Amino acid sequence: MFSGSMVAIVTPFCNGLVDEKGLQELIAFQIEKGTSAIVPCGTTGESATLSHEEHSRVVALTIEAANRRVPVIAGTGSNSTEEAIQLTRKAKEAGADAALLITPYYNKPTQEGLYLHYKAVAEAVDLPLILYNVPGRTSVNLEPKTVERLSQIENIVGIKEASGSLTQVTEIIQRCGDKMAVFSGDDALTLPILAVGGKGVISVAANIIPDRMAELVNSFLQGDWARAQELNLALYPLFQAMFYETNPIPVKTALWLMGMIREEFRLPLCSMSEWNLSKLKDVLAKYQLLPPHQGEGV
Repeated sequence: MFSGSMVAIVTPFCNGLVDEKGLQELIAFQIEKGTSAIVPCGTTGESATLSHEEHSRVVALTIEAANRRVPVIAGTGSNSTEEAIQLTRKAKEAGADAALLITPYYNKPTQEGLYLHYKAVAEAVDLPLILYNVPGRTSVNLEPKTVERLSQIENIVGIKEASGSLTQVTEIIQRCGDKMAVFSGDDALTLPILAVGGKGVISVAANIIPDRMAELVNSFLQGDWARAQELNLALYPLFQAMFYETNPIPVKTALWLMGMIREEFRLPLCSMSEWNLSKLKDVLAKYQLLPPHQGEGV
């Protein structure tokens, strides 16, 4: 149902409010450059600091701006099952093509609790659901045997895997087969995950290099493995740069340096340190991503 390079899109702000015009421009840029799907209100979209009203508005605006040209996969996860159900319902009402649900964070549910959480959302909302496993953020790992159980639920169709474990990804694919599409949740592991049977990536780096991420994934899926490997190695330093500090600080800073959004975060996220900002500028210059006044190589 979904494949390719999908962007975990940032939420631009302007004077404390969601920058709606800026978001529309980012979506147009993504679609023009070959991104396969737009994923608003994920971790990269600073969903944790959006009000419920802002969250619903960002999802609705993304659907409107995409205008059915590419799918919209709305981030609707929460550590409250009831809240996740309500957010997913609103995403469906707005016209989302699917929902992405992070594992409940902070309350550290058991594997049975995780199963029951996702089962409840799937039963409450008839919408394709993509699980999102990122233990580094949530302190809980969605284990392959639990993913296998969830794959038996008809509208749970995929998982964004950001555990960092290729062994775990391989086991999920081995257990679930065609019942569960696996997407990389880590740009640097996209190629290895594709190599063991993944279908694409939900990408941070695609915010700034959508065309190159799309080419990387599409090259592999079309059988040009040499080109995919070449791109992966070439882009690896940029993948690393996107995590000089906590995501989405580096990628939003990069978009600001590229002249695409304002440099604005919501606390507790804040501007990059001068040291990391200098390193980021150097990397962006090497990839010819800075306008002329920002550095050489353009």
